[in-house]
Amino acid sequence: MSSLPAASQRDEATRIIGLQTQFSADLIGLPIVDPQLTWQITSERPDAVQLAYEISSVGEMGDVITSAAVTSADQIEILASGHISKGREVRHLRVRIATQYGWSEFSPYATFETGLASGSELTGESIGDASSHSEPSPILRKEFQASKKVAKARLYATSEGIHTLYLNAIPVTQEFFTPGWTAYDDRRTFITYDVTSLVQDGGNCISAELGDGWTRGKLGFMNMYDNYGKNLHLLAQLEITYVDGSKDVVASDKSWKVSSGEIQFADIYDGTTIDYTKRQKGWQLVGFNDSAWAAPVIYPFAKETLVARTSTRVVKVDEFASRILDSKNTTRTLLDFTQNISGWVRLTVDGKKGDVVTIRHAEVLEPGPNLHTAALRTAKATDHFTLDRDGRHVLEPKFTFHGFQFAEVTGPAKFISAVGVAISSANERRGFFTSSDARLNRLHQNVVWSIADNMVSVPTDCPQRDERLGWTGDAQAIAMTSNTLFKLGSFWRNWLTDLWVDQKRVGGVGAVVPDILSKQPSPGDGGWVITDRAGWADAATIVPMAAYESYGSAATLKQQVESIRAYVESLSAHRKGEKFLPEEFQFGDWCDPDAPVDQPWLSKVKAQFVANAFFANTVQLAADTEALVGDAAHQKKFTELAATLKKDIWEHFGQEAKETTAGCSIALEFGIVPASEKAAVAKILSDMVIADEGKITTGFLGTPLILHALSKNGHFDAAYTMLMRRKVRSWLYQVDQKATTIWERWDAIREDGSIHKGEMATSSEDQPDASMISFNHYAYGAVIDWVYRNVAGIAPTTKNPGYRHITFAPRPGQGFTYASADINTPFGAAGISWEIVGDSVLSAKITVPFGSRAVIDFPLSTNSVLRVNGKTVSNGVEVGYGAYEVTASAPSIAAFKVAG
Repeated sequence: MSSLPAASQRDEATRIIGLQTQFSADLIGLPIVDPQLTWQITSERPDAVQLAYEISSVGEMGDVITSAAVTSADQIEILASGHISKGREVRHLRVRIATQYGWSEFSPYATFETGLASGSELTGESIGDASSHSEPSPILRKEFQASKKVAKARLYATSEGIHTLYLNAIPVTQEFFTPGWTAYDDRRTFITYDVTSLVQDGGNCISAELGDGWTRGKLGFMNMYDNYGKNLHLLAQLEITYVDGSKDVVASDKSWKVSSGEIQFADIYDGTTIDYTKRQKGWQLVGFNDSAWAAPVIYPFAKETLVARTSTRVVKVDEFASRILDSKNTTRTLLDFTQNISGWVRLTVDGKKGDVVTIRHAEVLEPGPNLHTAALRTAKATDHFTLDRDGRHVLEPKFTFHGFQFAEVTGPAKFISAVGVAISSANERRGFFTSSDARLNRLHQNVVWSIADNMVSVPTDCPQRDERLGWTGDAQAIAMTSNTLFKLGSFWRNWLTDLWVDQKRVGGVGAVVPDILSKQPSPGDGGWVITDRAGWADAATIVPMAAYESYGSAATLKQQVESIRAYVESLSAHRKGEKFLPEEFQFGDWCDPDAPVDQPWLSKVKAQFVANAFFANTVQLAADTEALVGDAAHQKKFTELAATLKKDIWEHFGQEAKETTAGCSIALEFGIVPASEKAAVAKILSDMVIADEGKITTGFLGTPLILHALSKNGHFDAAYTMLMRRKVRSWLYQVDQKATTIWERWDAIREDGSIHKGEMATSSEDQPDASMISFNHYAYGAVIDWVYRNVAGIAPTTKNPGYRHITFAPRPGQGFTYASADINTPFGAAGISWEIVGDSVLSAKITVPFGSRAVIDFPLSTNSVLRVNGKTVSNGVEVGYGAYEVTASAPSIAAFKVAG
């Protein structure tokens, strides 16, 4: 590397345009850890390269810390050691870099504010009432004085149950369901709010509403309450720093008052009942007469389990106007919000005091038209509002969310308008795609929305029925695609932390995280085993590696090393000295469309093969993790074990695996097929797909792999045949059926228009209405990872992750005339846009961000000429930072037949 330029030498053509830490920019109250800085660079000099960096920071008191210059080209997760040392610290960090032309200006600041050093610094008591689940929500209040000019005010809070906090009747945040769902038994989060602007001179009132949430509300498909506790209570501490340096602390204690108000019922599954005639007007303001309120009940709180919140917030991400479908009945209005969302309806009505307005929600309609609610199972998904006066009202529920596209409003009040409010933890888009095929574009949007709708504090399976759990199998299937579409690094790190926390508590990786199922009876005959199940527990290895590949995040791998080792050792011990895992219940290739309709675990591919194949893949990922962030001894051990497993599995299960599309796909993608047989097995797979006219014959585990297994082995014709199929059992069939999200079952709406009943053989006294039919399940949306890599032609490489090295490899299918994709990588915007010009030229524009390199791998025939910026080059040429025009004459185009 070149020697560094002098400190006074300036490169004014190079600028740092983005600086971020490992946490979302809208979070404060962070852990006391070294910031990890990632930055993006732009330069007017196409040959400029980063030679070194220098980090500087300034504190609240104006103190400056400047680290020594470090010779390095790295831009991702650079530790700013020595800049953060204690709790309640605010530092504004910036960075500058050196190129061969000199030093850039410093970047704009990124702020890093720590919170409490530990939960024990919350000196108050946890306060609530004596209510039980499904009873009116507790409300709490406390008045206090702020007699001086306020310089800064921070509110630290957590709760059993979920809470909304107010200062002088103004919500302290625009996020929902605080403090979120974590592995409550051993890990809870506190949230830090900046309330400086809300503290007023003189008298103030701090207040809170509490909801059952995940603590004591109905949770899980066995409809159990009180899963984490029976009581709701708040632990809060407001710290006010005045301009003169003095401080006041207002902590939750017995001096507060408690009562109840208009929220008579609030449940995540069932909805909210709000009776405004029971509202205590002014209770959130100074001067309210609370003499009739009770002293709060003091509850113990395990403060040692508290950690700073680091995951992304649940916030409003969009709004959708409604379209009236039916209003012939004056007391009923049926609405279509045009998009299946997670959230609720903000309804405006004109009514009289005592009028009751009811809103019911559903994803699809039955003839009539009427809401289809059978798929909700026991979830009522219904909000009730009682009006407290004559006139216009704007109604919104609290402490609940629904998965819906349609809603029915009933009651005597006059309907004025309604808006669908969409919420999500996936609140920052990262990837964008479009093409000449409108149906494929709609499929892409359906996947975007299924991911957004199912990222609500945790990655859920569905947002509508009595489930909404963090199924690990669904999460690992969608991890890579979700990372392409959204910025979710801290979201996944938070969830993986809970995976490891519950893994230690339960003794294995759960089928859901947080592992609520370990607290509940099994459905049916109780034969389900829910820990260390193949394809589900493998989220322990697949999700961290997906984060590493997508974001270049070695930090995620480091965080999960112990979890990964423990999972491999647990599976190894389960073999009990045998070559293979024992035959026992597995989820298998769940929802194989050819399985018995009520027994989705009975897939065509043998469950024992699936279990051992995923075991081999997990061991290989564990070896790869050790090579990156672990130690040589574990790497050697896992590498040897993976090789042995793959060899034994193919010898024992290989012939059987070749009989199914899932078996071939899993064996090919996990490297179980010997190199000498890959071409033959891929041909078998391709022949089966073509013979089936692209009909999907795989389930939750096989479907995310099958297109990759085909295309990596040259069978783009079969891959496109499957992708573009329009008959039933295809992605585009759902689009033709007007789906706006991804379905759980391929024929959720049958060709005759009838709705699948979702029968399940697990019916029991505890679960009499067992069914499984969701119109918003993201697992099958994993296909979009293939679309970005192949239809558009942009992908990161595992060896140089986070788009440090990019592969531009479009593989157009017959009939496509253009496609484009843009991804906001850690290095900056990377993109490709290609079109077919005339009949014989593939013309593309590609963008490589500063700090990245890219390989151009275009689909050439024997007569092709490849040019980059007008210069003839060989395929596989590597380029650096900049914008390029690429042409390929006589390109190879994948031919395929569309069934439908």
